[in-house]
Amino acid sequence: MPAAVRTPSGATTTTAIPARSASPDGVAVHPTPAVATFTKYLVPEVVFGWGSLSEAGWAARRLGAQRPFVVTDAGLVQAGWWAELAGHLAEAGLRATVWQELTPNPKDHEVAAGVQRYLDSGCDVIVGLGGGSVIDAAKAIAVVASNGGQILDYEGVDKVTAAIPPTVMCPSTAGTGADVSQFAVITDTTRRLKATLIGRALVPDISITDPRLLTTMPDDLAAATGLDALTHGIEAFVSRASGPLTDVHALHAIELICSSLRGTLDRPEDPAAHTAMAQASLEAGLAFTNAILGATHAMSHQVGGLLDLPHGVVNGVLLPHVIRFNARSAPDRFVPIARAMGIDVTGLPADVAAEEAAEAVGRLAADLGCPRGLAELGVRETDIETLAVTTLGDACLSTNPRDADSTDIAALFRAAL
Repeated sequence: MPAAVRTPSGATTTTAIPARSASPDGVAVHPTPAVATFTKYLVPEVVFGWGSLSEAGWAARRLGAQRPFVVTDAGLVQAGWWAELAGHLAEAGLRATVWQELTPNPKDHEVAAGVQRYLDSGCDVIVGLGGGSVIDAAKAIAVVASNGGQILDYEGVDKVTAAIPPTVMCPSTAGTGADVSQFAVITDTTRRLKATLIGRALVPDISITDPRLLTTMPDDLAAATGLDALTHGIEAFVSRASGPLTDVHALHAIELICSSLRGTLDRPEDPAAHTAMAQASLEAGLAFTNAILGATHAMSHQVGGLLDLPHGVVNGVLLPHVIRFNARSAPDRFVPIARAMGIDVTGLPADVAAEEAAEAVGRLAADLGCPRGLAELGVRETDIETLAVTTLGDACLSTNPRDADSTDIAALFRAAL
């Protein structure tokens, strides 16, 4: 049987590799069919550690920056992080232009405005300072500035063909993994859904993760992004495109999140908990950018686009239901996940371990203040058929471990109501 092979975008294909056989005297004879598995592992240069934001100016300089274009938001400005970054850029001899006219779940028209500002500014390297919304917007600005058109022209896999400006990403949340991923998610305001862009052109050149930036996150944002990171780890581990390099990061991210997320809320002054969550976000990002994701994200993108909701909160509601759905065909993959979550799986059948994992996710989401169902977020029964159909077009569904049609997806949405 052919073997799974990662394509440049991180998707999976199959191939059979001829292997030489040998005669009894050791002489090679004609090739015989054999299989081998190959993976392409996409990763930026990573700078990690307490105080590492101080490296941002020199990182931009290494990429040829003279006039960096900084994408951020009002919250980061108010918290003082933009002022600190501006100082580090100045130390490296760089004069930055800052743009912050975007909202959570960045919109297509906001990207267009950012592109125009970038082009008018005469800037070069793009620096993203913020959470996933900021970083996705920064990537999107880079794509359109160099490839032309509108950002939604690039929805899908490997639609970006021209090189984008160099990018440096500095995450301020522990969850999205956007700073290391080949993903960008932009809200299509006409169709009212989140459009997913995937491709190696979107992998940032340099990622700088300074756990200090997490200390100014509001609790609700810390909870939502933490649940997003947990979903990244779980979906990456069970993905059809997973492999040994992604598995190790996915499981370690799950372990760190389950042991540290509550601590960042209960002990906000604890640097160890914030550092652990920053590492978890980074590792989950390295896992999912290469293994891709699954049904939870494919469904969550539709709900978030329809109602402009926090992505991690929607994931927290949907994930237990998707775990149960996937475990009916592949329960064994959920045993290591349950173990990483701190569940004693000794002697447990795989399906029971999977159910324990689903229950643990539900308890964690509830502890963090997530609603009990999608109805509390505003999803109506009349929305479900449309949500199910648009979910089928999301690239994340292609690597879900279990095939799902619109009837399956609709049933999952109803179970999560």
